[in-house]
Amino acid sequence: MTQQFIDRKKELAILEEEYNKSSSSFFILYGRRRVGKSELILKFIENKPSVYFVCSTEGDKVNIKELQKKFAELLNDENFAMIGFDNWYSLFSAVVKHRNFKTKNKVIIVFDEFPYLIMSNPNIPSIFQKIWDEMLRKENIMLILCGSYISIMERKVMAKKSPLYGRRTSSLLLNPIDFIYLKKFLPTYNTEDLIKIWGFVGGVPAYLIKINPKLNFWENILINIKKGSYLYEEAEILLRDEFREPRNYKLILKAISLGYRTLGKICSFTGLDKSMVSKYLEVLKEVKIIREIIPVTKPKKYKGRLYEIIDPYFNFWFRFVYPNKIDIEAHKEKIVVENIKKEFSTYMGFIFEIFIEELIRKKYLFKDKIFTKIGKQWGKIKGKPKGQNTYEIDILAINEKSKQILACECKWQSRVNAEKIVKELAEKLGYVDWYNDKRKESFAIFAKSFSKRIKEWQGKPVYCFDLKDLKKEVSKTKS
Repeated sequence: MTQQFIDRKKELAILEEEYNKSSSSFFILYGRRRVGKSELILKFIENKPSVYFVCSTEGDKVNIKELQKKFAELLNDENFAMIGFDNWYSLFSAVVKHRNFKTKNKVIIVFDEFPYLIMSNPNIPSIFQKIWDEMLRKENIMLILCGSYISIMERKVMAKKSPLYGRRTSSLLLNPIDFIYLKKFLPTYNTEDLIKIWGFVGGVPAYLIKINPKLNFWENILINIKKGSYLYEEAEILLRDEFREPRNYKLILKAISLGYRTLGKICSFTGLDKSMVSKYLEVLKEVKIIREIIPVTKPKKYKGRLYEIIDPYFNFWFRFVYPNKIDIEAHKEKIVVENIKKEFSTYMGFIFEIFIEELIRKKYLFKDKIFTKIGKQWGKIKGKPKGQNTYEIDILAINEKSKQILACECKWQSRVNAEKIVKELAEKLGYVDWYNDKRKESFAIFAKSFSKRIKEWQGKPVYCFDLKDLKKEVSKTKS
């Protein structure tokens, strides 16, 4: 299946708005690998005067020479490619002084994979700060710095300590595409299978095009976990590229995928030092592979925090591929798939919670409600014996101003009895100490299908969503 350009209307609009400003623009675009940054940029610069340059780790000399060739094309001057430039500053100085540089339309200069320049020369942020301040900001240009190394982009380009801090006129973290667009990749798949595909690869376009719409879900799993397949090798490639010590990151991600979600349990499982694990967890948070969560109603300083993998591809890979590498390497992938099938419903139960939370956050659901906090909720139950003295709510959404509180239960099951679930959910909500006498309570249940639906519980609203309802609600929202 060939690469498709799907979604991204909002992102293109942001870039166009920045481009149409009368002043110069300094735009930073970043996001995880394979998410579609290059495709977005190439679509944006179509029919505009531009230079698109992919940086390498070969050092300044090679990069300057290659960029020089690109500028020669823009300037329509073959001789420009023959000039010897000692540094970045002299190159840009020559470009802006060239007789063919001044145009009516804004010129776009793109540095894709900008972190590669920083890796080979740590002084690059200072060099580009000088180039921007003394030359480019005075010209009719749009400078775009793009990068996949989220941690480098945030620390070396956007952070307060960076020489480039305060220069950018706009920035965009490009996230995977929304679930609503998966149907365009897989038009033959129904809602249940699309959610399962989301649980396998998320919304990363480069992964979605590896899914064959002519094959069913399990046939696609079999093909894509085989030794040598793109999705079999991708996780390790990403970890090697992003991190200096991939082995330790693998251990931590494996621990989290197996349910060891507190700092103490992760340390026990991995055998790594607490301070070391804390450092690795911070990096994994920066690159958006995991997140740190606390109960919705607790303050930010709450210590009993948990960690979970929020990237579906990494979640699946560490749950099912990494532990079975020996069998996969021995070409026993059919046996591995049969074992995955046995655990997959449990895995999807967890994924379904993340999926629904994302739909609520992005206003695909409850469009008329405003929530100031959305997440998981758990805590202790006073007076109950050990082993029975905790509760957990899949998703809790609150509005701190209006005192609205919505408790949600997610069931990756068919023929769910909503009345039974709401009764249990209402009991758990009763343990949540948050504006107890003033709050306005409501409930939501998400399932594959229902044997019994209800619209209220003890006078409080109850919302029931099965897969057909989810499809209907998501389809209402247009990009």
